Amino acid sequence: MSTVPAPAPSPVPGERLPLVTERLVLRPVRSADVPAVTRLWTDPRVRHHLGGPVIDSVVRIRQRRIVGAPGFHAVVRVEDGVLLGLVTVEDGARNGETEVSYQFLPEHWGQGYAREAVGAVVTRVLEGTPSVLALTQEANAPSRRLLEALGFAHAESFVEWDARQVLYRRHARGASRRPGRASRARPDREDPA
Repeated sequence: MSTVPAPAPSPVPGERLPLVTERLVLRPVRSADVPAVTRLWTDPRVRHHLGGPVIDSVVRIRQRRIVGAPGFHAVVRVEDGVLLGLVTVEDGARNGETEVSYQFLPEHWGQGYAREAVGAVVTRVLEGTPSVLALTQEANAPSRRLLEALGFAHAESFVEWDARQVLYRRHARGASRRPGRASRARPDREDPA
């Protein structure tokens, strides 16, 4: 039986890294990850529901800031060390609530990696906060199915970034339900710049 090292402390509430699942390790982004992470920002398929590929000048800023950035989980396959995607946790993102977002490289879609990684992160985050939010475009059916499979409930729909958005919320077990609407005014949640 292998032993997993104790999780390291993290500045993001509820987050301790690394986080290990059956097939994945979620850890801080390393310098060697930057080329794969850059693909997440520039691949038109990944960015289809995220406003399109990020412009070069912003990519260069992100490349300098992503390594070790709090809240960014590199999703790495245990068997071969390949980076599959990112899961990001932003404390206080919308109206003071924690938000989770995710991006995976297309060659890893449809294999259950996103469900495994996002599910593990959300479970960990809910240990330290009463609820977590996730936002996706209404047209992004695979993302909506993922969130619903992970126990997120539709909280609100609205137009933002010139597209119909769906805000989902998942409460920790036993947490009180929070009334009210989430704030819509905020910059691109993925930009660590």
